Amino acid sequence: MQPTVDFNPSGLAKSLLRRSRQGALATLFPDSGDPYCSLVNLATHSDGSPILLISRLAVHTRNILADNRVSLMLDERAEGDPLEGARIMLLGRAEEASEADLGHLRHRYLNAHPSAEAFVGFKDFSFFLVRLSGTHLVAGFGRIVDLKPPQFLTEIGDESADWRCTGCDPDGIDLQAGRTTLRLEFPERVTTSRELRTMLVRLAETARAKG
Repeated sequence: MQPTVDFNPSGLAKSLLRRSRQGALATLFPDSGDPYCSLVNLATHSDGSPILLISRLAVHTRNILADNRVSLMLDERAEGDPLEGARIMLLGRAEEASEADLGHLRHRYLNAHPSAEAFVGFKDFSFFLVRLSGTHLVAGFGRIVDLKPPQFLTEIGDESADWRCTGCDPDGIDLQAGRTTLRLEFPERVTTSRELRTMLVRLAETARAKG
């Protein structure tokens, strides 16, 4: 089905992916191949890939360790009839976090779910990153589209890291992660604290709009 003229499927898929904090995770039983569905919390990697923090005691984790093919259903939780709201079904493979990625995934996940700090260190819990291969977006009549990862994930120009602000002046802000530094120039000069707050909100909204 072709999208209507005023429909931006990539933008909507990106928005749903970034805004979602829970989803229905479908895995496969290793012996029978039967589907198993469970409710999970999630966050997103810098590029938009879903991050899961799951226990090895859970059925879905045991399924993933045997066969890491998964799907995730995310919806915008619209009031009224839930079928009138937009939703995406994501396809991919859940991979346990490597040591190199662990710090970044932990930081992103705990920002989204601070309460997970109470059990994130338990030995049976591990972070998994879902490497996406596609998505099926349903957003109403005439708005059903299949998308490939480049259409709904965010290309990362710099390595994922925990960036912090090290300086601010009327022309921009300085960011640093370890030994790497970046300069973010403001589109116009900022000279007051009120202008700075407005500018930061503006830049954040622009970044979200781009995915």
